[in-house]
Amino acid sequence: MKRSYSVFSASTSCSYSPRTEYDVFLSFRGEDTRNNFTSHLYQALCQKGIYTFLDDDKLERGKSISPELLKAIEKSRCSVIVLSENYASSRWCLDELVKILECRDAYEQIVLPIFYHVDPSHVQNQVGSFEEPFHRYEQDFTQKVQRWRNALSQVAGLAGWALHDGNEAKFIQDFIIEVSNKLGAALSNISEDLFGMDSRLEKLNVCVCARSLDNVHFIGICGLGGIGKTTLAQAYYDWMSSQFEGCSFLRNVREVCEKNENGLAYLQNLLLSDILNDFPIKVTDIHKGMDMIRSKLRHKKILLVLDDVDNLDQLKALAGKNKWFGCGSSIIVTTRDESLLLNTYIECSIYRVEKLNYTEGLRLFSHRAFKSTHPSKEYEKLCEQVIAYAGGLPLALEVLGSFLCGKNVNQWESALDRLKEYPNKEIMKVLQISFDGLEETVKNIFLDIACFFKGFNKNYVIQIMGDCGFYPEIGIGVLIDKSLLHVDIVDRVWMHDLLQEMGKEIVREKSRNDLGRCSRIWDYDDLSHVLEHNTVRNFLI
Repeated sequence: MKRSYSVFSASTSCSYSPRTEYDVFLSFRGEDTRNNFTSHLYQALCQKGIYTFLDDDKLERGKSISPELLKAIEKSRCSVIVLSENYASSRWCLDELVKILECRDAYEQIVLPIFYHVDPSHVQNQVGSFEEPFHRYEQDFTQKVQRWRNALSQVAGLAGWALHDGNEAKFIQDFIIEVSNKLGAALSNISEDLFGMDSRLEKLNVCVCARSLDNVHFIGICGLGGIGKTTLAQAYYDWMSSQFEGCSFLRNVREVCEKNENGLAYLQNLLLSDILNDFPIKVTDIHKGMDMIRSKLRHKKILLVLDDVDNLDQLKALAGKNKWFGCGSSIIVTTRDESLLLNTYIECSIYRVEKLNYTEGLRLFSHRAFKSTHPSKEYEKLCEQVIAYAGGLPLALEVLGSFLCGKNVNQWESALDRLKEYPNKEIMKVLQISFDGLEETVKNIFLDIACFFKGFNKNYVIQIMGDCGFYPEIGIGVLIDKSLLHVDIVDRVWMHDLLQEMGKEIVREKSRNDLGRCSRIWDYDDLSHVLEHNTVRNFLI
């Protein structure tokens, strides 16, 4: 069937920079390739998560090329042109090509030509099957002929892909990698409002690529709650997913398993469905699900993200061993507990997410608070206080930025004063998830360090805690694994300021209106009040 639309201002120039909506725009002659090569290419692009525009083949012949189709070209990051034997026989294709090249010049869009059973020199010089149509065009479309000729010559001069008698399936597979690589360069700037993401993506990619491509690679993204583990994993998934045969991002593994007694079976179903394209068999037994993952995926190169894992059983059920997956697979696990990965996988690379630096933090906070990357002058000092309070934690910057957005200076000052006494509940709720999962003796160690011993020598803390019967060596190790504590190069114990604030708030919450019942008192004024009024019941000083 002939391409079923006609000319509509194909020479219109691109006068503004449109927002992209599609990754790829496919240009082709329908009668030549719609039901074979192009349909297979389109399906392969979509399966790799590359959002592709394909025009409607049901349009009635003779209708004008629609403004929507022209906009689709403008709003695509890349155009793939399938230059087949009769491509030039369609003036609609030629108008489309002119538009594509105009947008390439205006917006630096990517253009990838495929020479499908045609010689690039024939395209460039309009000879062979590309010659005859122009004899007709010279008579009826004299004003457009030179533009069409120039467009064909220009596209033939680009670095393109030629397919003659080779394996089409292999050609498409290799071409998809090329498209992914071209798009990937832009995807490194994954989002304008994910500040500091580019450098972290590069470091994570180095971590992923550290092992041989012939092996299955397990990578842990570790850090405290709110540091941006899931955001980083999602950005990497969006960036690199098209490089794999199959991909799956299993979100909130911990939460799914807590809320659903069949949560692991549900996640196994989701994994198989993602990789095998709506796999029809439903898993009801976890062990059968493990067997099915191993048998169905062992020859596939996949990218799997297990988000927010907090239990060994979750890893065993979803990604128990490297031989479950094909060579070159990458299994990324986000977790607050690094020990889970080291206890499960013999070889596992760990990427510990860094806090945002001051500049990154200011840009993120300003984006939330002012819808800009920098604050106005009257808010600069107040912003410095917020940045210091958040301590480079993206969650805190986003929450506080959204809360303070639209408020005046006096309201900001009041809110910051209140934070000193009453920490933000939304931030504390996320941070406290790790604390709630601790054993009682480890909770006591955490609270003591938060209230009294932050910055003290590790051996001194162990000695004090040992006298309290808390088994501190193993307890401090657990806190380090769960990203609640770290030890510096001179052996002092530290925790993030907001974790310390959370610990103190946990203590305050149990006895806010009766200091005498407080289990720990660290504030001098509070201690003086208790001693002066003889309200001591049970506390640590």
